[in-house]
Amino acid sequence: MKDTPGWASPGSAPSDGQEPDNSGAAEPPEQPADQGGTNQPEPPSKWSKEQPPPGQWSAPTPQGPGQAPPPPPPGPGWGGQQPPGAGGYGGQGGGYGGWGGPGRGYGGPGGPGGWGGNWGGPPPAAKPGVIPLRPLGVGEILDGAVSTMRTYWRTVLGISLTVAVVTQIAVILLQGLVLDDSASTDVLNDPSATAGELSRALGDTLLSSGVVVLIGLLGTIVATALLTSVTSRAVLGKSVTTAEAWRDARPRLPKLFALTFLLPLIAVAIITVGTLPGLLVAVAGSSSAGAALAVLGGIGAGVVALWLMIRFSLASPALMLEKQGVLKSMSRSAKLVRGSWWRVFGIQLLATIIANIVASIVVIPFAVIASALSGDGVAGFLGSGGSPGWTFLIVSGIGSVIGSMITFPISAGVTVLLYIDQRIRREALDLDLARAAGVQDYGSSTPGTTPGS
Repeated sequence: MKDTPGWASPGSAPSDGQEPDNSGAAEPPEQPADQGGTNQPEPPSKWSKEQPPPGQWSAPTPQGPGQAPPPPPPGPGWGGQQPPGAGGYGGQGGGYGGWGGPGRGYGGPGGPGGWGGNWGGPPPAAKPGVIPLRPLGVGEILDGAVSTMRTYWRTVLGISLTVAVVTQIAVILLQGLVLDDSASTDVLNDPSATAGELSRALGDTLLSSGVVVLIGLLGTIVATALLTSVTSRAVLGKSVTTAEAWRDARPRLPKLFALTFLLPLIAVAIITVGTLPGLLVAVAGSSSAGAALAVLGGIGAGVVALWLMIRFSLASPALMLEKQGVLKSMSRSAKLVRGSWWRVFGIQLLATIIANIVASIVVIPFAVIASALSGDGVAGFLGSGGSPGWTFLIVSGIGSVIGSMITFPISAGVTVLLYIDQRIRREALDLDLARAAGVQDYGSSTPGTTPGS
């Protein structure tokens, strides 16, 4: 028995359909030739009473009128052409191992031919949704994320558009009305500014940037939660509306918020611990040695933080789909990633690069147009130290909304499909997925665990 959870996709349930029982089919009972102790009458024989003696079979005589011609002789070799019903070892039709009809060798569903000839490998895996139910390759994971967008585009783009519009409106209003950092920018560009003024200006700038990042992070959390529900059902070939996705994801949002904020805090704490010795040495008086030690410590801590973030990168789908707590979902992610760190890192890095490149193709032209419409042109905007105006914020915000509509589904879809792929490899999740999708007789002749798990 497995101690791992089964498939808990929102809205899915294992199919309870049963195959019809053919055990009660009416078949004529086969009468034995001889039953001891019974006086049953012997059935009449269908063979002619006049048979040639053994070992003296001669060539057939010319056919008389009204007689059917004899069947052609079988071809040479195993699996040669034979008449129907004259199949050899493998069943009807087809000589030794003629499985499936005249002339077919021992190939089964894999294909015709002699024994082992033209063997086409195992039958293709079931594909009730956007991915086949087997261990996935990199291209299949990326294609599954894109297929989810293409197949369920109304729900996916509706969720992405709603979240992106709400977050961008909040960012534009804060930047235009509250977070006016023009004074801070002037102070930072003033060479005669005092240390206190520089500290306050730097703090205000970091505060405004942090608020913008926080709003974007909240939007990403909501979009990830909703799109996780959509992708998990897309694997089963089932559609979901935006209202259903929200109903499924809403109870898990508080824990998802906690998880999403906990992971960056862990990374920041690790980097702080790594750079702290160098900072203490610099404060003690040895500035050059302290700076070098801080850089080395920061690099080492950054590597450790990256390693941990990849180990915990599947915690979000584990929390949403397995209904786990924050710490338990992190433990599940570490278990699934163990032994596959480089693969998980490479797939997520590739998906991030692709999503950002595609989004940049949309965002950069909007930023250039916004700069040109803001009054001073692109060069004037880049050389000025003032805050952007409303024209720039609105036009660039439209580009950011379109870019988010691309990045949200790809990032969330790849993470969920990578989580499902790791569970298929380690826990034979494809069996649970097949039952949930209603695939009949899936895995009836396969072992219960995936090889290499």
